[in-house]
Amino acid sequence: MTYNILAFLTQPLTGMWVDRIKHKHWILLTSILSLTMAVLVASFVMAAGASLSGMAVVAVLLGVGNSLFHVWGGKLVAVQTENDIRALGVFVATGAFGLSIGMLFFSWPLLYAFLLSICLLSMLCLNLDTDFHHTTTHTTVEKRKFSTLFVSLAIIALMAAVLLRSFVGEAFTGGISKDKAMILLIGMVCMLGKMAGGWIAKWMGIVRSLVLILALLLCSFLFKDRSIILLMTGLFAVNCTMPITLYLANVVLPKREGLAFGLLAAALIPGYLIALCL
Repeated sequence: MTYNILAFLTQPLTGMWVDRIKHKHWILLTSILSLTMAVLVASFVMAAGASLSGMAVVAVLLGVGNSLFHVWGGKLVAVQTENDIRALGVFVATGAFGLSIGMLFFSWPLLYAFLLSICLLSMLCLNLDTDFHHTTTHTTVEKRKFSTLFVSLAIIALMAAVLLRSFVGEAFTGGISKDKAMILLIGMVCMLGKMAGGWIAKWMGIVRSLVLILALLLCSFLFKDRSIILLMTGLFAVNCTMPITLYLANVVLPKREGLAFGLLAAALIPGYLIALCL
């Protein structure tokens, strides 16, 4: 719970920070430092004998690093691609499969390898583009003007949709036995759904794609107990909505993509907790 709260519920705050800070590469560097410290502390704590206080420090460092990285990456992708819904879907997708890999194949060598990969890829990213400024990217989204009331209601509606999506996603997977193959399958389906959602919305339009997704969801939910294929179809469909909600949040909050990303990320936790309680 400490990790989840810091990793997700703090993203609106870190999102506002990434929107305001001029040299945004400091967000990424701080994230890498936090994640690296978490791994080092975890190594020391486990070697000395796991303690509650030591693991709490690890959870805090991991949560802060996660929060900073996601809003930094979410804003970078939105700005550099001019809020391309396909790119948004690809960015948010791979974490789902990463969770499956971590659950099944966790080991110290793999942890160190992933951390090293994060550091190397981050340095590469910084070398390719040391900084990015919203003023250098002019999109049609930035020219739209919305009233404060409309923006508030739209964000509340989008956060409610994310909460519902989180609940439905847990509902699809909560009642099935999860061996290694099933965990990998769930992670893969979630990843492919998030990726495909952006491309489907780009091809069909947001309204038509949502109608198709809702139809698939309804049919899959009603008959999910009859076939694993229908269950996975529903899980795929619910994840297709991820890039759509993020795209729309960026539309109603132009130049505040970090905040938009953070608000939707924070909305995941209540739906997850409700599903667990039920």
